[in-house]
Amino acid sequence: MNDQQKQLIFEQAKQWILEAGERIRAKMHEPFVIETKSTPDDLVTEIDQNTEQFFAKKIRETYPDHRVLGEEGFGDELADLNGTVWIVDPIDGTMNFVHQKQNFAISVGIYSDGIGEIGFIYDVMGDVLYQSKRGEGAYKNDQKLSPLSSDVVLERSIVGLNAFWATENPRVDKNGMQELIRKVRGTRSYGSAALEFAYVVEGNMDAYVTMRLAPWDVAAGIVLLNEVGGITTKADGTEVNMLTTNSIIASNPAIHREIIDKHIELKK
Repeated sequence: MNDQQKQLIFEQAKQWILEAGERIRAKMHEPFVIETKSTPDDLVTEIDQNTEQFFAKKIRETYPDHRVLGEEGFGDELADLNGTVWIVDPIDGTMNFVHQKQNFAISVGIYSDGIGEIGFIYDVMGDVLYQSKRGEGAYKNDQKLSPLSSDVVLERSIVGLNAFWATENPRVDKNGMQELIRKVRGTRSYGSAALEFAYVVEGNMDAYVTMRLAPWDVAAGIVLLNEVGGITTKADGTEVNMLTTNSIIASNPAIHREIIDKHIELKK
């Protein structure tokens, strides 16, 4: 993907994302069908499905050689990230969408041969678009975001963390997570991985810690966070696999290693 191609794809994706946001806002107060997926708390609505279908149709019509990886099953079955792949979460934070009518986002990451080139996170109800192209910085609407501060220390940090991971669970030792909670200045949980990434990018939070996310939850956020000097790894410090679920530590680099080494003990 050369610079001219990237710019054209960026502008087209941005147009579709804003259009999809308008469609969601127009439909969200009408009656819609709510279903469950893997658990009673794993919700999906027809608006999630229709939004992903909207993206899949636009992408296939405009870029027939591109592939789509999406949450709701309207994308392609992928065994690799060769070529150009759009990784789409049509509504990240569906529970918030259903219960609160806010705090949800459209997340689109565009990867070329496995490298994140373009990232968008759109706070639909706030009408705030976080956007980036690799090597060109990250923006909140049209305002360029500053690189993350190097002065951050864990004791004065705000960390995004779902309280579930501080209880007995099958993935991570709760004691280390509880110690992390006691050490930091405060924790927050917004119920949308995409927005939590965006807040780390913006510097409103200093880290986001979670033990199970799919590629569509993180694809855009990783691209954006890279552009302000942030780091995203799995909880053991290794590289994120964009074809499977992952544990995720996304943070300011000043505290990244400390979180992993002193507070994360993964269960075998």
